[in-house]
Amino acid sequence: MIGSVRGLVTLMGQDHVLVEVNGIGYRVVAGPALLAKLRVGSEAFVFTHHLVREDQQSLFGFATTEELAFFELLMTVSQVGPRLALAITTAHRVTRLQLAIVGDDVDVFTSVSGVGRKTAQRIILELKEKVHAAGIAGGGGSTDSDVVAALESLGYSAGEARRAAGAVAGSDGQLDARIKAALQELARSR
Repeated sequence: MIGSVRGLVTLMGQDHVLVEVNGIGYRVVAGPALLAKLRVGSEAFVFTHHLVREDQQSLFGFATTEELAFFELLMTVSQVGPRLALAITTAHRVTRLQLAIVGDDVDVFTSVSGVGRKTAQRIILELKEKVHAAGIAGGGGSTDSDVVAALESLGYSAGEARRAAGAVAGSDGQLDARIKAALQELARSR
């Protein structure tokens, strides 16, 4: 699988970029924010998700590992394909999307073109279950190491997770509330 691409940008399209690596041009589908940062003739480094299906192979590009991890998480939701997952991931900052899941905020998802109310509710429901299965949405009796583990499973680095958990350390409440506070702290620090 192709996890990242570094090379010379040789062509820009409306929804993709062609990155040449050692004589091979990789067509990477990306969101508008990433495409705006890239220029023909300059070097690019893009984290990628290599999608392999019976009838196609595609590379989806992201500027950060957090975006890539969230895209891959969205791809696990039923009836959310790669194009819709890319649209959602690139429409808002990842921390805002994570807060929307934790806070059951359907409107954040319905603001994305192609996402209706039922799809938004399905995304929240299915991702909350996955987060819960990972031990993120457990009940009381949790320690701050649970907040760190939750943030790491959402794609944040260990350092970012520890800093955010440390900023909300000592706050009372259920694990969900502490994770939400840590996500808000991450959003403020970016």
